[in-house]
Amino acid sequence: MLETSLQSRRKLLRSTAIGFGHLAFASLLQRCCEAGAGPVIGNPLAAKTPHIPPRAKRIVFLFMKGGPSHVDTFDPKPLLDRDHGKPLPFDLPRITFAKQGNLLKSPWRFNQHGESGLPVSELFPNVARHIDDLCVLRSVHGTNPAHGGALLKLHTGTDQFVRPSLGSWVTYGLGTENENLPAFVTICPTLAHGGVNNWGAAFLPAHCQGTPIGNASLPAANVKVKHIRNARVSLPLQRKQLDLLREMNRSHLETVGPNQDLEGRLNSFELAFRMQASMPEIQDLASETALTHQLYGIDDPVTEDFGRQCLMARRFLERGVRFVQVTHSDSEVQWDQHSNLYQGHTKNAAEVDKPIAGFLSDLKARGLLRDTLVLWGGEFGRTPTAQGNNGRDHNPHGFTMWMAGGGVKGGFAYGSTDDYGYYAAENKMHVHDLHATILHLLGLDHERLTYRYAGRDFRLTDVAGHVATQILA
Repeated sequence: MLETSLQSRRKLLRSTAIGFGHLAFASLLQRCCEAGAGPVIGNPLAAKTPHIPPRAKRIVFLFMKGGPSHVDTFDPKPLLDRDHGKPLPFDLPRITFAKQGNLLKSPWRFNQHGESGLPVSELFPNVARHIDDLCVLRSVHGTNPAHGGALLKLHTGTDQFVRPSLGSWVTYGLGTENENLPAFVTICPTLAHGGVNNWGAAFLPAHCQGTPIGNASLPAANVKVKHIRNARVSLPLQRKQLDLLREMNRSHLETVGPNQDLEGRLNSFELAFRMQASMPEIQDLASETALTHQLYGIDDPVTEDFGRQCLMARRFLERGVRFVQVTHSDSEVQWDQHSNLYQGHTKNAAEVDKPIAGFLSDLKARGLLRDTLVLWGGEFGRTPTAQGNNGRDHNPHGFTMWMAGGGVKGGFAYGSTDDYGYYAAENKMHVHDLHATILHLLGLDHERLTYRYAGRDFRLTDVAGHVATQILA
């Protein structure tokens, strides 16, 4: 009986050990199959399984370069109107970008809209009609009062180092739903204030790099992917050339070992070959109806440029591109009104208001808004104090962005700034929190989306970031 009992125990321990080994092996397999983890067999852009059930499948960032004023757009301040011309009743930040004067009231009225009754400035009459779809984030804040640092902070999570951009992290984590297109496209990006670093992959694999289409100095009507057609070499011959090139380089890799840079270059050649068939069709807006052109404001010279960008963005999104950025910027005005606040913001809002409203309407009509996250905003806001007598300085300490679709509450305002709009005060949302929330909506856990480089695990949110669960629908 004793021997039988001991034998049973031995069998139990043996089977238990095997069981534990199986669990450990299953865990390793799970980590290899997680979003962004390990090598991808075949096309590295292939769609990956998210960490958690996603609320959004894709994201578009409508970037307003220069810093739109929150107290003149989506964050009304009655006390600012009341105390116009008086000194700010509390201390300025330790570091300011320029000399500031007394309080400056908004030259625009705010009116309540929709069933939610959220206020929107008269600068955005068309966007205001969509207020019940918007989740207005009134307590976003960063650290850097300069454009370059603030742009990098918003796009990469750091203003001090070269790090992968938000779009690159999303690409790394999720891949794309259309392997004939880049997973990350940026339309008419600015080349200033960080330039390519704002859509760069840094140390992430090369296929995570954003693909720029044009830049901010070019009219949207003229932007095309360069060299998308090869007039001298046919597609079958290109295919043979790429096959030979891949065979030669694979042989080289077998000799010298893995080389991420070389493999990234080979994959970029393959993607460029596949894009020849898909990219021209996407950029051909002539196939859209006249009503669609009117919806986006392409029939109006004031709204044509940004309207084209937004319509192109919709065409990318519906074809499976994971991350699309659209930038509103020019070399003269942008949203950076240190002076001529009324003229500058009036001009800028007129250029984007109708296209953004048309974009939201179109996404909703096509059933895309429910699983597309729309993000709007700039690198910071503006001060409630005056610069000169008709301008506002940079303000990273409290500003407004908004989201729509993609699993966020519509007709909802989250957080607040102080009574004058200088500092984030309630439910403060640091840029790291914004990034953590965006990744969460896309099904990515910001603490698990890591990449090992130079001896440590990096992530978009560094060692910070909290998901704003209150905004989730």
